[in-house]
Amino acid sequence: MSELESKGGATIEKGDTVSTPYRGGKHEGEVEQIITDEKQAKQLENAKGAGHAPAVVFTDQNNKKVAHKPNTVTNLDKED
Repeated sequence: MSELESKGGATIEKGDTVSTPYRGGKHEGEVEQIITDEKQAKQLENAKGAGHAPAVVFTDQNNKKVAHKPNTVTNLDKED
């Protein structure tokens, strides 16, 4: 499996804290799942956002499950 990279070029792994701007605010949370193939993406339920692989799935600060493309998130654990 190839490693997914954030907007800043850091690798993204399960358990990392990520953030992305969204509609004037942001989504921030701990990575719960990394979707790497289309079959997984189609089976993803209850997550708003990216519907195609690759995707990073996490529960944001508002307790909503979201999915974003890896190149749109910042890995707060590995980037400044």
